[in-house]
Amino acid sequence: MKRHNATSRPSWLLFHALAVFAFLYLPIAVLVLYSFNGEGVGGFPPHHLTLDWYRTLFADGPIWDAVLNSLYVALAAVVIALGFGVPAALALERAQFPGKALFRRLVLLPLILPGIITGLSLLMLFNVFGIKLSLLTIVLGHGTALISVATTEVFAGLQKLDRAQEEASLDLGANYWQTFWRITVPNLKLPMIGAALLIFTLSMDEIAVSFFLIGRDNTLPLEIWGRLRRGITPEINAVSTIIFLFSLLAIVFWYRLRVRGEAPAEAEVEVVTALEGGVA
Repeated sequence: MKRHNATSRPSWLLFHALAVFAFLYLPIAVLVLYSFNGEGVGGFPPHHLTLDWYRTLFADGPIWDAVLNSLYVALAAVVIALGFGVPAALALERAQFPGKALFRRLVLLPLILPGIITGLSLLMLFNVFGIKLSLLTIVLGHGTALISVATTEVFAGLQKLDRAQEEASLDLGANYWQTFWRITVPNLKLPMIGAALLIFTLSMDEIAVSFFLIGRDNTLPLEIWGRLRRGITPEINAVSTIIFLFSLLAIVFWYRLRVRGEAPAEAEVEVVTALEGGVA
């Protein structure tokens, strides 16, 4: 009986895992498949596979204007979020000051608050100061909402950082600023790149904050949402497929960077272990 349970449990877990993956990724596969459907979004299975919808997409000026707007907003949000998030993470990890526990909770608050609350509060703030809604207000909204992402990612990297190199740099005569740029920042390269990719992806996908802060220029999620109100079109499936492929490439890029970054550390551990074994 015990052997039967031991052999049947992995089979059940495998089935469960396959069901979860199918639930998550089968809709994406259907979306990609229908972006090539010559008969539009109707009919199953798809017939007359074609690239006409991609040709229509690349000739669509408004949607590519929205793509450029989203890229501009996402890149600016990365700069703002990292510019404020890195010092905040350093303060949480290295500094001692009154109200530190409260500051830590306030930094994490944008991750908990719904995007509707963040967007509405920023809209009221911009109205008080008479700031006209535009792409600039979306940039400020995204950057503000995503500072917490940069802070948490860099803070996690700082906790794993070996401070012996920083102490050695200070002992050899470097000041704190030189140590930060030459030792701390290179060691935080992977957490900062990971935070930047996550911020960029979340900004490209953000719709709640953008909805309240949009002016005349649409971002890509709002452009897609506006068109979906008139019905699903294969052109939307095509642009969604391109976004999915871009996200997949970003994941592969981050994974390769992480593997390359961890390889020297593993090699160093192996060398130290071999030396200790030789001494013993």
